Amino acid sequence: MLPQLLQTLAISTLLAAAIAAASATTRPAAQPPPFKVTEIAEGAYVSYGVNEDISRQNLGAISNIGFIVGKKCVAVIDTGGSIAVGRALRAAVKQRTDVPICYVINSHVHQDHIFGNAAFDDSVTFVGHQKLAAAMAARGPTYLNALERDLGAAASGTRIVAPEQTVSATGGELELDLGERILELRAWPTAHTDNDLTVYDEKTGTLWLGDLLFADHIPTLDGNLKGWLAVMQQLRELPARRAVAGHGKIDHDWHTALARQQRYLNTLLNETRAAIKAGKTIQQAVDSVGAGKDSGEWSDWVLFDLFHKRNVTAAYAELEWED
Repeated sequence: MLPQLLQTLAISTLLAAAIAAASATTRPAAQPPPFKVTEIAEGAYVSYGVNEDISRQNLGAISNIGFIVGKKCVAVIDTGGSIAVGRALRAAVKQRTDVPICYVINSHVHQDHIFGNAAFDDSVTFVGHQKLAAAMAARGPTYLNALERDLGAAASGTRIVAPEQTVSATGGELELDLGERILELRAWPTAHTDNDLTVYDEKTGTLWLGDLLFADHIPTLDGNLKGWLAVMQQLRELPARRAVAGHGKIDHDWHTALARQQRYLNTLLNETRAAIKAGKTIQQAVDSVGAGKDSGEWSDWVLFDLFHKRNVTAAYAELEWED
């Protein structure tokens, strides 16, 4: 718990000026404070979010976000859960390179990955899954209301910025050239959400998975459970040397993290199916699926108590009428 506490304190300290700027004035800080980024491969940087729910203490810095530097320009991959986080990320880019930012790529619609977009909306192209804009339009007002509730005045200036360039929803792919650095973007069928997008950096063999992969943080189901498991089978075949999860740090082979997530989702699938077959109500399923499992597969997931029952509810709704 100590490393997580130190990371939380570091983010709170480094973003303090951004909080003040967001709450005390409508003018953005001229120089948002930097936060910690780690170079995981040549020219590829990640800021690891804390495994927490959004709060005034973390400002929505709860997901893994980062950037890749090419000879011509920079691509940012996800922007965090508030404009303050986006400003801090933008400042971190400027500290490390004079190359301009040309793309902001959103891996999916969830607010902790897109709410920093407004910090980058002056000269970049926003890129996402073909279904991302519709998901933003449908969920945006609810997400913004929740952010104002959770962050108060620090939410000021955060808004929805939709993609200008999209990747086809039917297995589409798109290449972006950053200058002697090609990124391969791929849109996936409904899995974690209906608008999941991955980014593969050819130069370093680094695969940015967004929330198609969770490490430590319990997976959260917002799309289709069977579809997610099917997509994971395809992810396993990709030639990546390393991967960046949407949440949590991978300190080992990324396939190990993928296998752990697969075990959780398969058990969720099988036990929920069994509960339905046994005639259990949705509440009975919520109370029983996952009960009594060893801690290594269940309670060791961070935020298990917050999200597991929601996952069972979503799985039950999906599986209740399957053939």
